[in-house]
Amino acid sequence: MKVRLKKLIYEKGKQLPVILDCDVLVCGGGIAGIAAAIAAARNGAKVTLLEREYALGGLATLGLITIYLPMCDGLGHQAEYGLVEELLRLSIKHGAEKDYTELFFNPHSEEERRKGPRMTAQFNPELFALEAEKLLLNLGVNIQYGTLVCGVSKKEGNLIDTVIVENKSERCAIRCKSVIDATGDSYVINYSGANQALYGGDNGLASWYYYLSEGQLNLRMYGLSDVMPGKNQSSNSEDNEIDTVIEGSRRYRGLDGLELSQMITDGHQHMLADMLKHKEKDKNFAPTTMSTIPLLRMTRRIAGEYEMDDTEIRVTMPDSVGTFCDWRKRGPVYELPFRCLYSASVPNLLAAGRNISVTDAMWDITRVIPVCAVNGEAAGTAAAMGDDFTKLDVSALQKQLVKQGVRLHHEDLLK
Repeated sequence: MKVRLKKLIYEKGKQLPVILDCDVLVCGGGIAGIAAAIAAARNGAKVTLLEREYALGGLATLGLITIYLPMCDGLGHQAEYGLVEELLRLSIKHGAEKDYTELFFNPHSEEERRKGPRMTAQFNPELFALEAEKLLLNLGVNIQYGTLVCGVSKKEGNLIDTVIVENKSERCAIRCKSVIDATGDSYVINYSGANQALYGGDNGLASWYYYLSEGQLNLRMYGLSDVMPGKNQSSNSEDNEIDTVIEGSRRYRGLDGLELSQMITDGHQHMLADMLKHKEKDKNFAPTTMSTIPLLRMTRRIAGEYEMDDTEIRVTMPDSVGTFCDWRKRGPVYELPFRCLYSASVPNLLAAGRNISVTDAMWDITRVIPVCAVNGEAAGTAAAMGDDFTKLDVSALQKQLVKQGVRLHHEDLLK
């Protein structure tokens, strides 16, 4: 089938076909991108979602980080509402693999919830990815797989007019009114020249995989793991499923192509050795699938109009677009300022997922599935309401988010 070229733009003197037009272009199909696309579509926007891989979910599915980390404050109160809960339920629609916390899905007292495990679940990555795709297709979202962001063109006011991409159609372009960067490594933010910041540390090596043994499917969290207090962290345990650090491994910045390939091959070889070690001990051991993307945590982010820090526990934010907790410990609850999602340097660009504007100390809290879903919903809702986020009516955005089930302030969690 021949593609009809609607228009042409120029990139460094070369003509590129504009293959699509949309209101909201979501770049990145991880949890934040999924939430953003859902929210924008439900609010009436024409949405295109770009994903460089060929399945949705990012680290949650292709990376096999199949743990929906806590959505409660550990003191008996759910801390995150809206799409974050809908996506949790979607992830375990066909049954949770492990750690399903029924305390928060059935009637229980606050005291029972306080004493019990936090609100979390382990899900099946394939089923979650396919169910998320089905949901987006039903909402009319145009999903473009195998598509890599390569640059942007801008118009007056430093607004992004077109995003340049590359896929099987070769180099081409997509015209849009607003863009949400949910790529994880802030590619649109970088190409657009928006204010940005790099993570002050490096990423540890990790390569997770699933295996069968005695008819039981198990997740091997091999390498830098999101380990909650109370979980077994001892690498000396014979039945241990968690190694927080791979012995002899190095750390990686995560933004250099050569280094990233080295990270993948390092991970593969360590993982192969780990598999063979387990196979020697267990004749029934059989690897079934492995993470297929780099397990990067923090690399590059937007430097937004506000930079949030982990010390701002239960601080009221006038422009809050959602609440979230600290997955690592009980107690802290935060309000997410809308100002963390954009920079005035590029007014029609929003960040979502682990790209938002936070300090390094806060980054480890906000990079996980639940917080990505919270800020993704906020970004998608805002993008459907306007294309200059420096002038957006934040009170109208907040009202719409509340209609969608989001709670804005930490006091609301006690209701």
